[in-house]
Amino acid sequence: MTKLNSIGLDEQLAKELAERLNDLLANYSIFYMNTRGFHWNISGDKFFELHIKFEELYNNLILKIDEVAERVLTLGHVPMHAYADYIAASEIRAVKNISEGKAAVQYILDAFTVIITKQRYLLELSAKANDEGTNALMSDYIREQEKLVWMYRAYLGK
Repeated sequence: MTKLNSIGLDEQLAKELAERLNDLLANYSIFYMNTRGFHWNISGDKFFELHIKFEELYNNLILKIDEVAERVLTLGHVPMHAYADYIAASEIRAVKNISEGKAAVQYILDAFTVIITKQRYLLELSAKANDEGTNALMSDYIREQEKLVWMYRAYLGK
């Protein structure tokens, strides 16, 4: 017989979801810190435009970081919470001293590819686990981020 956790999900599937959410949390955390760096260091003729956009993005990312960590807790597990762990686990790598706008935007696009791919996997896994909470979160994130990818690609003329 399947053992259920406190919110009625299969414990094994909830554990796998929490592990995948922790992986997503690590990637979001590195993405967030890199985006803060872009905001602080951007220079050039598009400074004002990109400075604002990068601030909007990192504010959005910090909200998602909190929501993902809280989802891990809701599933009955502990969210990753040390930068050393984030750096070790993240597919997105920390970058330094990027001040050129197009390079920063390309990095953002590359990071979104990683994030969206991980979220699509979580969407599939959460559907299998009948975990509507995680499923709705991932679905909302994907829809929002696909639009951001379109906009950042348009900025680069792609």
